Order: sequence, then C-alpha cells, then structure tokens
Amino acid sequence: MKRKGIFKRKTKETDIEIEINLDGQGSYNIDTPIGFFNHMLELFSKFSSFDLKIKAKGDIEVDTHHIVEDIGICLGSAIKEALKDKKGIKRFGFSSTPMDEVLVNISLDISGRGCLVFNVPFIKGREGSFEIEDAKEFLKSFVNHLGITLHINLVYGENLHHILEAIFKGLAIALKDAVKIEGKEIPSTKGKID
Repeated sequence: MKRKGIFKRKTKETDIEIEINLDGQGSYNIDTPIGFFNHMLELFSKFSSFDLKIKAKGDIEVDTHHIVEDIGICLGSAIKEALKDKKGIKRFGFSSTPMDEVLVNISLDISGRGCLVFNVPFIKGREGSFEIEDAKEFLKSFVNHLGITLHINLVYGENLHHILEAIFKGLAIALKDAVKIEGKEIPSTKGKID
C-alpha cells in the first residue's frame, strides 16, 4: 500500500494544496509564486524520491513570509498523514551534503516532537531573493507539523544559493532514509510515536 498524504489549507493570506507519495519516484509538479522556492521543493522531491504536487497562492505583495510558513505547515502535515502510525520506519536519518564550496550536515529523528536546531548564520542575498530567514521559517513550520527533530549545521561555505540547495537536498536525503520500512514494529519503547 502506497503511503500517501493530502493536505489543504485556505486562509485570508494563502491557499495551498499538497499531495505526497512517500513511495514514489521523485516526480513533482510545484507551483508557488516564488521561483527559487519552487526550485528548492523540486530538489526536495527529486532527492527524497517522494512524488510531490504543490499548488500555492498567497499574498506575496505583502511579503513571502505567509506562503513560505504555510507551505511548511501543509507539507509537514501531508507527510505526517502519509506516515500513519509510523510502523516499521527506520526513524532516524542523516546526510552530509556538499554543494561546491558548501558543506551542510543534517540529522533528524521522526520523534513525534517538533524541534529545529538551525546552525546557519544569516547571509544576505540579492534584493528580493529567497533568504536564510525564509528557509528557517519554512523549516520551523515543517518540523512542528510533521513532528520531527531536525538539526541543520552549516559546516562551512558562504554562497547563499549553494547553502540553501545543500539544506534542501540534505533534508530530502535524510528524510528518505528515515521513512524507509525496515521492520514491522513502531520504533519506540513507548509503543507509539506522537
């Protein structure tokens, strides 16, 4: 049985629909009004092998904050739905991802508890670009609604595009590993993950 999740959210600020298949091939159809964010979400889909559809509109005439945050809420919620009771998953995932001169290390635990440790300094991009702050807001919403502990550490590097690309690829690689089915039990001494 395919592990699929669908999540929709409509507010006065955003209108978002997400579909995900954790047992996919990495095919994607991403449609947000933020071109660079589309690219990052496409990388996430490709390197996780999750099939991902996102259709999102929002009040970007105000700024990008609302839509970035709400996509994090929706994507985390859709993956949580797809994981169901988390029976048999590996639970932990890791990556050390280079992107040219940049190296980013990621560790995650599908723990049922949202926690983000984000050791990435603020690096200013071009005017109107997708910033470190945008990525952090997305990830905060994502981990809180999925219920994972996520540690992101920039080891070195300073090119903003490369740092963000390494973060999204690394997250995809670590999450792909963590959701793998390895057995039949829930990987917790408590008997459940929530």
